[in-house]
Amino acid sequence: MIVVFGSINVDVVARVQRLPQAGETLAGRSFSMLPGGKGANQALAARRAGGDVTLFGCVARDEAMCSIALRTLVRDGVDLTGIRKVDAAPGVALIHVDDRGENCITVVAGANAHARAAQIPDAMLSAGTTVLMQLEVPVDEIAALARRASGRGARVILNAAPAATLSAPLLDDIDVLVVNELEAKVLAGSADVDVRATCCRLASPSRSVVATLGSAGALCVHRGATRTQRAPPIDVVDTVGAGDAFTAALAVALDRGDAFESAIRQAVAAGSLACGVAGAQDSMPTREAIDGLAASLDG
Repeated sequence: MIVVFGSINVDVVARVQRLPQAGETLAGRSFSMLPGGKGANQALAARRAGGDVTLFGCVARDEAMCSIALRTLVRDGVDLTGIRKVDAAPGVALIHVDDRGENCITVVAGANAHARAAQIPDAMLSAGTTVLMQLEVPVDEIAALARRASGRGARVILNAAPAATLSAPLLDDIDVLVVNELEAKVLAGSADVDVRATCCRLASPSRSVVATLGSAGALCVHRGATRTQRAPPIDVVDTVGAGDAFTAALAVALDRGDAFESAIRQAVAAGSLACGVAGAQDSMPTREAIDGLAASLDG
C-alpha cells in the first residue's frame, strides 16, 4: 500500500517560446489550468503504475478550484478519503514551459500549508506500507510523519523537492531519498562536489539515495554500492512531472517487492515516458507502458 502525504495544486500553465529573463514580459502562446501539486502528481502516477494509493493533504473550499485539482485523481481511482477541506486559498503552481520542453515554476502553498501528519492514522503505518512524501507541505509535519512511520516499520521515501536543507533527525528516518542534482547539492551543502560524491555523502547504511540526471538517467547509492541507469532516447515535449513519475514508479516497484536495481529501471522508464507528453498529470504513464520500456533498458 502506498500512502502519499503531500501537496494538491492547480497548475496555471503558460506556454512560451523561451523562458523569461528577470524583468522581462513575454507573449505566451497558450494558457491552461490543470490539476497538479507534487503530492497529487505522485499519487496519480503511483496509481497508474499499479499501486494501491491513498492521498493525504488539504485543499481549499473553493469548489471550482477543488474540482480542477482533484478531477484526475477521482477518475483514476486514488483514495481521497484522507483529504481535508480548509479555509485557505487554493494551492497553485505558476508554470512557464518553453519550446524545448524546459520549465520554470513558482509554487504558492495556500491550503497545502495546513496539511498535518495527524491526518494519517497509525493503522495505515506498518511494515506493509510505503510512505511517499515531498517538500510542498510543512517540513515539521513531514518530519513528524517520517518519525511515526519509521518507528512502526513502514518504508519511508522522501522526494526532497523543491530544494531545501533538511535536519539530520529527519534524514535518519528516511529509507530512500530521491533528489535531482540541484537538490542533492543543497542537501549536502556544497555546489562544488559532483553528483556521485554528493549522493555518497548523503547515503548511509540504512538510507539509499537516488539522483535523477535528466537525459542521462539516474544514479543510485544502495547498500554501499553506486550504479547508474541510462535513460532511453526520448523526443521531449516537456519535463513537467517527469520527476514525479520517476519517484512514484520507484515507490510502487519497491512496495511490491522488486529488487532495487529493477525498481530504478522502472523509475527511469516512467520519468522518460512522462517527458513525451505535455502537462504533469496527463503525462503519467501506465504500468504496461513502464514495463515495456523498462524491459529494453540495461545499466
